[in-house]
Amino acid sequence: MIEVILDDERWAAFGLEALAEQAVAATLRGLDLDPARIEVAILGCDDAHITILNTDFRGKPSATNVLSWPEADLSAETDGGIPHHPEPDPDGTISLGDIAIAYDTCAREAAEQGKPMRDHVTHLIVHGTLHLLGYDHIRDLDATRMETLEVKLLGIMGVPDPY
Repeated sequence: MIEVILDDERWAAFGLEALAEQAVAATLRGLDLDPARIEVAILGCDDAHITILNTDFRGKPSATNVLSWPEADLSAETDGGIPHHPEPDPDGTISLGDIAIAYDTCAREAAEQGKPMRDHVTHLIVHGTLHLLGYDHIRDLDATRMETLEVKLLGIMGVPDPY
């Protein structure tokens, strides 16, 4: 189940709920996970709210495009390794975690990069979902694995390579 919470009404007009459900489900199916068994919460907010979150959780007092809070650490032990598979709860569901995405930063970045905001937001939701699944881009080979997977998943959804 994908729960979308809209803290900024611009996301409602944009259609974040439907886009988020589509992007998360496509990401999960692309990794052979059943979207019906997965729980993810997505907060659509503005720069002011994400600045507070970024400050509180990462010690960075600035806005960012997307943040994620994985339910469990699924990251690979070795650089470039495959993250661990998420374990289901006793009821069979898999709680992956939470994502927050900021309208102002997404709109600005899409304009600066000359791409449709819909494509940019789709990419960031895929990116955040992969973080929930243990993918990261801090180490070089991990970054290569994550970006390659993003490009593949976005291609399946008809979104051009964002890199």
